[in-house]
Amino acid sequence: MPVIWKGKTMDMGFRTDLIVENKVIVELKSVEQVASVHSKQLLTYLKLTGIKLGLLINFNSPLIKTGITRIVNGL
Repeated sequence: MPVIWKGKTMDMGFRTDLIVENKVIVELKSVEQVASVHSKQLLTYLKLTGIKLGLLINFNSPLIKTGITRIVNGL
């Protein structure tokens, strides 16, 4: 995902894990515990793209349903 700031395209960019039909961003992790920086990272992706819904999925959870966090932008 390119970064455009004040009309200029920056050389750096962000890499999302999955974007589903331009409606949902899925960020995949495999960590002991999800930190606040992971949620902020996903929220930044949501704000940059204008997408409203994101899912943060941690695969290092005993149950996958406890490892899914839903994050929304602008609601």
